[in-house]
Amino acid sequence: MKIYKFASLIALGLGLAACSQMDEMLPQSGTLLKSQVQQINQELPERAEATFAGIFSDLGYPAKLASRPDDFGFIMMNLSNDLEGPDAVFPNSNYNWFSVCGEYSSRNANYANPRQRYRYPYNTIGAVNDFLGGFAEDVSDQNFIYMMAQARAVRAYAYFMLAQGFQFNYQIAADKPCVPITTPETPDVTNNPRATVQEVYDYIMADLNYAVENLEGYERVSKMYIDKSVALGLRARVQLVMGKWAEAAADAQKAMEGYTPASIEEVSKPAFMDINEHNWMWGYDMTESMAGNSRYSTVSSWLSSFSGWSYSAGTGCYAMINSLLWNKIPATDVRKGWWVDGDLKSPLLDGLTWDGKGDIANLKIDDVKEVFLPYTNVKFGCNPIGTNTNSEDYPFMRVEEMILIQAEGLARSGNAAQAQQILTAFVTKYRDPSYDVAGRGLSLENEIWFQRRVELWGEGFGIFDVKRLNRPLVRTHGSGTSNWPDAFAFNLPADDPYLLLRFPQGELNTNFGIVDNSGGKQPVADQNNTLRDGVTD
Repeated sequence: MKIYKFASLIALGLGLAACSQMDEMLPQSGTLLKSQVQQINQELPERAEATFAGIFSDLGYPAKLASRPDDFGFIMMNLSNDLEGPDAVFPNSNYNWFSVCGEYSSRNANYANPRQRYRYPYNTIGAVNDFLGGFAEDVSDQNFIYMMAQARAVRAYAYFMLAQGFQFNYQIAADKPCVPITTPETPDVTNNPRATVQEVYDYIMADLNYAVENLEGYERVSKMYIDKSVALGLRARVQLVMGKWAEAAADAQKAMEGYTPASIEEVSKPAFMDINEHNWMWGYDMTESMAGNSRYSTVSSWLSSFSGWSYSAGTGCYAMINSLLWNKIPATDVRKGWWVDGDLKSPLLDGLTWDGKGDIANLKIDDVKEVFLPYTNVKFGCNPIGTNTNSEDYPFMRVEEMILIQAEGLARSGNAAQAQQILTAFVTKYRDPSYDVAGRGLSLENEIWFQRRVELWGEGFGIFDVKRLNRPLVRTHGSGTSNWPDAFAFNLPADDPYLLLRFPQGELNTNFGIVDNSGGKQPVADQNNTLRDGVTD
């Protein structure tokens, strides 16, 4: 029994050279000798494994699609999601390649940012479809089943990212048009209309259910790959969006087994840069070789403030927290120091130097580092400070997120007391020993959202949580009340159609079944400044 189809070589992207090598192995009669069959059967699994690894390396590979400083796969998508949200701020400067997210011109069908955010997931979906299409229907080899399960989890992740961008949340928009579903059996890609939100989520859940079921017993060689815990974590995320609160909490609890959060001591210095950090469940393992393809197109260049080869430090385009949120963090919470204050001070900088030079925040090195801006993040580190390799890793999933999903799922499914207990235990032990769950006077649901916004800042949940919770986007309480640049300082109501992404022109030109999102208009400075979100009020 063949475990992988010979005819799938081209679909797997192995290229003409590989096909030529196979042609050379064929005798003139067109039949295969027994020894040649054995050689082919030996080589196909190796090539399938190489293609499988490529699916994961492409999730954050620098300059793979457009050769731009803002081209680094799903990591770039996560950064864009945060910069379209309420809490992550970039300066309004000529060096800000993500200004379209700040000003919401990312709805322009001809702009590179939204085009990349559409193409990354569909390129991944296409690669997974080709990969899965290469397997025989009766495949039974356990290693291949593990790969198939992981590939389907990645496909679910890609569709999930698309679904959250192109439509409102499942609970209010299940029957609304979402994004096209493409499969190896899609009859006509030139006329492939948008599936409904429910249809897309059904497809996502089918992939994740398969992954959870078929990853039992799988042990990863790296956290870059997906095991059962990560598949459960992804399913918990999806169920949270779907409003399946109890199910989300149960999956999150199972997913986090064997993991512990980072301690107060561990996050009392710049971190969040190494896939081997024990609280990471899934991440992108950036190597020096990968980063060398385009060091500006990396998370180190944009999200860390400590890289010697970056847009952040090199041009002063620092990633900052909205001061509205920062002001709500108690002084006793270690996370207050994940960002410098208005005077550029943070305890996380104590004892650190940049190439032997102290006072990192105020240090200026021509063409290498600009002085920090108020509320600049020092959460994401570099090793060492001032490095120019830009090989820092990026977390796609941490155990802390699972704890917060569990707490929210329990709170919304009628188990408020247990949710409060879980939230209090996490924060008091790992972030703020003086924590009082009622200290801000928020509802339990809003308190959990506050904790998500602080804990997961910079990890891609910004605008998605706003839409998931059906809340307004609130960046400002009026002129001068936050550190958002004037052009980006506006609010949007929860039902504003401008919160939905638009389809890129290339898709509109080639898929005539698409009816684009419409409505709303690009916001202007100080718009809707009386809106409040229940957390930063």
